[in-house]
Amino acid sequence: MLTSLDFDLLGLDPLLRETHVSELSRLLRFPLGSEDSALIPLEQIREILSLDIAEILPVPEMPGCVLGIGNWRGEMLWLVDLNHLVGYPPLSFVAGSPLAIVVQVNNQSVGLVVEQVNDIESHDLQQLHPSAIGLFPPHIQPFVLGSLPGSCGTVLNISFITQYPLWQTHQKGKELGVRS
Repeated sequence: MLTSLDFDLLGLDPLLRETHVSELSRLLRFPLGSEDSALIPLEQIREILSLDIAEILPVPEMPGCVLGIGNWRGEMLWLVDLNHLVGYPPLSFVAGSPLAIVVQVNNQSVGLVVEQVNDIESHDLQQLHPSAIGLFPPHIQPFVLGSLPGSCGTVLNISFITQYPLWQTHQKGKELGVRS
């Protein structure tokens, strides 16, 4: 049986080890573009839905990245092709049914439509290298929170995505009773 003294002899500090484990955050990895992947902290994900394309209501005069709106728990949910939003080619819905990662920040929800989700991983977000000009291609730069060292991946800035001007314009119109 190991005691605290035994940990000290091994050069391990039990408190430091427990603190390090608690610093790990769980993130969802999914493909972004044809060769890249991205991560979103699980704490910002409300649900992952399988979509039926026929049930998405298109919205006229919206950018191509906005697939339309869908019903999520009795509320309207913007459904956005995440690849297209961040500057990659749009998703192809020929092979299988896409998924919507429903993210929420400050009661603002958006469905980020992706081809698939890969895995849940644990990473230390204190190791995150903040997004800086030149570190990422210009088309994705505003949507990135930072990158994890060792090619562990790009972490998306969900706060920025949920506060994107398109959703804010709609939200203000809804609050004022204006039809959009």
